[in-house]
Amino acid sequence: MIHNFTIDHQLNHRSIRAFKPQALSQEQLTTLYEAARHTSTSNFWQAFSILHVTDEKKRAAIRQLGNQPYIGKNGDLLIFMVDLFRNQRIRQDNGKDDGRLHTADVFQQAVEDTVLAVQNTLVAAESMGLGGVILGSIKNDPVELIKILELPKMVFPLLGLQVGIPDQEPQLKPRLPLDKLVFENDYNRDFHASDLKDYDAEVTQYYDLRDANRRIDSFTHQICGPKLDRQESSRDKLPIALHQQGLALDWNGEK
Repeated sequence: MIHNFTIDHQLNHRSIRAFKPQALSQEQLTTLYEAARHTSTSNFWQAFSILHVTDEKKRAAIRQLGNQPYIGKNGDLLIFMVDLFRNQRIRQDNGKDDGRLHTADVFQQAVEDTVLAVQNTLVAAESMGLGGVILGSIKNDPVELIKILELPKMVFPLLGLQVGIPDQEPQLKPRLPLDKLVFENDYNRDFHASDLKDYDAEVTQYYDLRDANRRIDSFTHQICGPKLDRQESSRDKLPIALHQQGLALDWNGEK
């Protein structure tokens, strides 16, 4: 396998959840923003924006929503947003209607822009000796999050990124074997949970070494756990939140 500075940093990725009590400098933030700004973008729509949340009340509200104590604590909290407001305004200012801006197709392309920007930013942060953790938990209640952030229609908060100076050195978390992720030409349907026996043992050892007081866990056990069981969740408000923002209005046949 080839090794270089960038690849070695990518292969050494660990989610950091403990940061030193020091905010990033403006130079560091600007560097991260530039990395995000130069991300690949579908159709050159550049359909994302970043909200740097420094207001303590908003940070506390997001922390409570995400139910994770490190959100909005030390380090800097960035919210990456699908942003079709800007392109809607451009069309309106030029005498055009909204066209396809309210479709699930355009929303999905904006999601892709946003996710790529998050990953670009995290890779840049790690190359600078910083650490970060991507926060999907900010969407535990997407309707409430939109209220907290006071967002206009056509904007949707997709992912958070807590980034800062690491105050921990977690172990490298084992990932699925390549032969279960990468296929040549045809998708391999000949798969059973028992094929991951060795990987489950590796994951169990990882959790055991990380915290002796933690329950013994494995990958397949987590996939069969309560998070994917049939149950109602505040996250199920996602379609409501999107339609409320004027996004993906054709989802579920709604116009």
